[in-house]
Amino acid sequence: MIKATNIYKSYGTLNVLKGVSLTINKGEIISIVGASGAGKTTLLHILGTLDKADSGIMEMNNINTSTLGDKKLAKFRNKNIGFVFQFHHLLPEFTALENVCFPAFIAGVSKLEAEKKATELLVFLGLRERVNYKPLELSGGEQQRVAVARALINNPSMILADEPSGNLDSTTAKGLHQLFFTLREKFNQTFVIVTHNEELANMADRKLTMRDGNIV
Repeated sequence: MIKATNIYKSYGTLNVLKGVSLTINKGEIISIVGASGAGKTTLLHILGTLDKADSGIMEMNNINTSTLGDKKLAKFRNKNIGFVFQFHHLLPEFTALENVCFPAFIAGVSKLEAEKKATELLVFLGLRERVNYKPLELSGGEQQRVAVARALINNPSMILADEPSGNLDSTTAKGLHQLFFTLREKFNQTFVIVTHNEELANMADRKLTMRDGNIV
């Protein structure tokens, strides 16, 4: 499903990725671990088309994303990739339901259809009573589940998560980790998770370790 070949990325004189190559199959859950500065988040951003490699080939579903212009790339990202970050990036003035709907609105889905799907996801994630709550009225774990629902709204084939449980207590983090596997069972989605949490990393189908800009 994903094939990255000889990916290089630098910021000024700092060489962050030094020829990374990897293949990820549909339905796999992959964890990426390594010390801070190893290049994990940069690699995740390139896999998610949030950033472009200086050289190398990044393919997803047999499409070379490196060749897409900005508008086509944004449309591709919106349709195919969901993101879950350490900081939820929920818009504080909008409800949980409204936050989840935004990617669907961007994709051109009607308000009625988007709200129906968003409600179904929030109920599935145990937030039936929180649909109309704003982020500041939710716990950290609830906010992160809203972020997961937002990542799922357009039925993406891949979910990218960057330290998704970094701000959660151990019990809530464990629930979130198990949720990823439940989602894989239900939707057959592919997950790539950057984490410092060894428990989560070891639960994955494969654990990749990065050091000095490459997978070792």
